[in-house]
Amino acid sequence: MKLTSTKSNIIRGGLIYMLGDTIAAVIQTEFDWIRVLGILFIGATIYALEIPNYFKWIDKKVINDGSFKASILRASMAMLYFNPLWIARHILFIKLISREYNQIGMNLLSIGWKSFLYNIPISLVANYLIQNKIPLKHRFLASAIFSGLMAIYYSLSATWFK
Repeated sequence: MKLTSTKSNIIRGGLIYMLGDTIAAVIQTEFDWIRVLGILFIGATIYALEIPNYFKWIDKKVINDGSFKASILRASMAMLYFNPLWIARHILFIKLISREYNQIGMNLLSIGWKSFLYNIPISLVANYLIQNKIPLKHRFLASAIFSGLMAIYYSLSATWFK
């Protein structure tokens, strides 16, 4: 499968992830312009490329035929993408950008697991709706908005689940 990216995904991914993380940083009194720009860059590059292409792959693997089995499988596959390693990587990006190198370690995996487990009910419902009710061309936007909200949670998780 050829990876593709669109200008709108780049813009939306950068802005939405940056906004979610900035809200989390403000809540934690950790606002930093370098962090804002870093998450803007990551959202506009890595996330804007990975996520829409993964959703396209899900569409090719599991046809949205309206069946309960296909709906749950599509939602589960989306959840598998946003797994504990993805969460740990997101927190790693934040730590690197924030120059908090002393807080980088295997503890990020533990935070990723706890964060993932605690958000399963919300994530399952959101991913079900995104994968089964939103057209593919709008799915990244819907997911980015949900992920922007989750970025607040993931950032706070780094404090809560230490």
